[in-house]
Amino acid sequence: MGFVIRLLVSALALYLLTQVYSGVYFVPGSGVGAVVIAALVMGVVNALIRPVLLLLSLPVNVLTLGLFTLIVNGVVLWLVAALTALNVAGFGAAVIGALILTVISWALDAVVGALGLDGSRG
Repeated sequence: MGFVIRLLVSALALYLLTQVYSGVYFVPGSGVGAVVIAALVMGVVNALIRPVLLLLSLPVNVLTLGLFTLIVNGVVLWLVAALTALNVAGFGAAVIGALILTVISWALDAVVGALGLDGSRG
């Protein structure tokens, strides 16, 4: 059940990103399925490719005190856009979109946690 909730929260975060930032958008006519597929691809890319990118960029990340992670997150969003119905206006838009997506996901995770839907017991 936790996986489904995490997937739906990620899909909602992607959808909200496309509503608040015009640099990232879904192909016109895309439905809920396209949003869920993009969230699923985002999860797979975050689990498999993002750690490799972070490891390869470790020296630059240390030199920039972690700010290069924003660029890596932009690359991840750009890659997801290349694989799904999500469109990004350019690499700069991907970096800004990734930053906004992080804030939206953080807020949604806080709401889900406050409602007790995250499966934690406390």
